[in-house]
Amino acid sequence: MQTRYSFGGDEHIFVEVDEEMSLEAFFKSLSMTNAVREANIAGVTEICPANASFQIKFNPDLIAPQDLMAELKSFEAAAESTEKTIATRIIEIPVLYDDPWTNETLMRFRERHQDPNSTDLQYAARMNNFEDVASFIAAHAAAPWFVSMVGFVAGLPFTYQLVERAKQIEVPKYLRPRTDTPRLTIGHGGCFGCIYSVRGAGGYQMFGVTPMPIYDPSGKISYLKDLMIFRPGDIIKFRAIERAEYDATVAVIDEGRFEPKIVSVPFSLDAFTADPAGTNAKLLEALNG
Repeated sequence: MQTRYSFGGDEHIFVEVDEEMSLEAFFKSLSMTNAVREANIAGVTEICPANASFQIKFNPDLIAPQDLMAELKSFEAAAESTEKTIATRIIEIPVLYDDPWTNETLMRFRERHQDPNSTDLQYAARMNNFEDVASFIAAHAAAPWFVSMVGFVAGLPFTYQLVERAKQIEVPKYLRPRTDTPRLTIGHGGCFGCIYSVRGAGGYQMFGVTPMPIYDPSGKISYLKDLMIFRPGDIIKFRAIERAEYDATVAVIDEGRFEPKIVSVPFSLDAFTADPAGTNAKLLEALNG
């Protein structure tokens, strides 16, 4: 797809890199938004990256819309040829799969689901041809997930599992959104995963919860002084835990003693494309080494 540029009112330019999400589209979008940031263009007030697109907010009194459009287009050629390697982080997220809170919630909304007779995990396992829920959970937690954007609500990461396309977990969203989702639910819709940073409405299938807060508007949680933990380009590794560890982790967090496992790593798109399993093995070795 040819990159599509369009104006959004008087103060925004929207750039759609591709119609479908891919790591290639993400890296091109990331390169272009980094170029905008580094250019320090007078009049640009906000840069908002998304999965395969981004939006720029600007002050039309400081830069003419067409001039900014021309600047953005000039960055595209460089983005096509730039090295597809980033310095990022891998972050471990403990997850209590098949937990009592999402199970209670999903039972209140079965009339909005494709299969009222199954739980979300049972439905997702069947849709992805897994033998049972345990096998599905093992696959969900096995390979890392790439954070392609943060948004919708503050701190919520949209994630894309680092596996070959044929192995992507895919499951549709609810037929109609719920009016309630527990805070810190691990959700999935289409090929995207997410972590609900706050309690609220939602339409993604619910697989479990993490005891680890990812957003704190008060800034009181030790590792959330910047209010939220994730940024685009981060890598998540889910780790399945039991209820006893969940409760113990909540207690440690409440006491202000919890520090998440976060390791700085490089990530190369070319290396991942050539050898997904080998790349993931190196990421997990860095996390657990």
